[in-house]
Amino acid sequence: MLHKYFISGATIVNEGKSFVGNVLIENGLITDISSGNTIIPQDAEHIEAKGKYLLPGVIDDQVHFRDPGLTHKGDIYTESRAAVAGGVTSFMDMPNTVPNTLTQELLEEKYLAAADKSMANYSFYMGVSNDNAEEVLKTDPSKVCGVKIFLGASTGNMLVDNQATLENIFKNCKSLIAVHCEDEPTIRENLNHYKQKYGDNIPVELHPAIRSHEACLKSSTFAVNLAMKYNTRLHVLHLSTAEEMELFSAEPSTAEKRITAEVCVHHLWFSEEDYKTIGNNIKWNPAIKSGKDRSALMRALHDNRIDIVATDHAPHTKDEKQNPYLSCPSGGPLVQHSLTAMLEKVHNGELSMELVVEKMCHAPALIFGVERRGFIRKGYYADLVLIDRNSPWRVAKENILYKCGWSPFEGVTFHSKVTHTFVNGHLAWKNGKLDDSVKGSRLSFIH
Repeated sequence: MLHKYFISGATIVNEGKSFVGNVLIENGLITDISSGNTIIPQDAEHIEAKGKYLLPGVIDDQVHFRDPGLTHKGDIYTESRAAVAGGVTSFMDMPNTVPNTLTQELLEEKYLAAADKSMANYSFYMGVSNDNAEEVLKTDPSKVCGVKIFLGASTGNMLVDNQATLENIFKNCKSLIAVHCEDEPTIRENLNHYKQKYGDNIPVELHPAIRSHEACLKSSTFAVNLAMKYNTRLHVLHLSTAEEMELFSAEPSTAEKRITAEVCVHHLWFSEEDYKTIGNNIKWNPAIKSGKDRSALMRALHDNRIDIVATDHAPHTKDEKQNPYLSCPSGGPLVQHSLTAMLEKVHNGELSMELVVEKMCHAPALIFGVERRGFIRKGYYADLVLIDRNSPWRVAKENILYKCGWSPFEGVTFHSKVTHTFVNGHLAWKNGKLDDSVKGSRLSFIH
């Protein structure tokens, strides 16, 4: 039987407003939202939240939980636990697992695994290759978050560069299409140039020169133009350059856009100067670029050219990350620290609480059509996060929950802490402790 909770005196941040109020949770749902002094229901567990902030649970539209096939790096169980500890209550996982998720059967196998293992709510993208368009077009948009196209190389048979395949999917797909945009020929040309200069000892500082501005802009422009040709519902993932911002609309209503954009936490936090000290631990694709690019991405968050903040959580082992540049995999773990990192931007005066909630909770729900999540509303699922904004803590090995055991934020002190996370009305995280009995639900979508 589901517990009944009454959260009182929190500063509720929701739909562009912040106010002190109370929330009642019954049978997994938000059943009442009130302000002022309200009588605590006798049969409810009372959570006194005066001075804390209550947010909708974060919806992360881009993670790689490495399950199946790469589970030495992470798996649905371990990474969903880390997500919940960080206030992420729902995730959408990418298809470049082993095997690649290129059939409806393999896609459903992932859902079955998550039903057994995930603490957070979940969805999985259908993968696209040059020769599986028939399978892709079977995808049910009410049950699957979207289809994913890698326009830059990834694991296995997932670089899609066949023009006929792309035209077919952009024209006929009923689902949202999410794209990784980097132009592979440009990257290969850049890589060959630096191999001739450095041999096998390319410094990681050259990662943004190899996976360059030109490679990103060329690919993003191609995807946006193709979407405009067919009026495709397109979502461009992990943007990293100032130049790409010109491709996107600043119209105020995210819900009305046909083409939407995402930025990831690491592109807002780090710059190419950090390669000198953090090295391969911030080697992601697309590459983290200049401070100028980072500033442009932040401006685009404010004017709504960028709609979503996500993570591209992509763990690798410490040993893998210590390899030389050419054999070091790209990606790193982020879901446990994404919300607190963005709240640090609030602490520093770069963002408002309301904007963080808009970009990490509301916008993903609107863009993907997530049913009854992403907002604090009566009748919605009780996916909620309580934040103490005045509880400094330092990221260290002993408090990292990722299976890989490391974080690019190690040594960073955050001022905000996630104290409670509710998943479907279950208290999954409370003051540093997880309730492993909590299970997430499969996300459903309304279009």
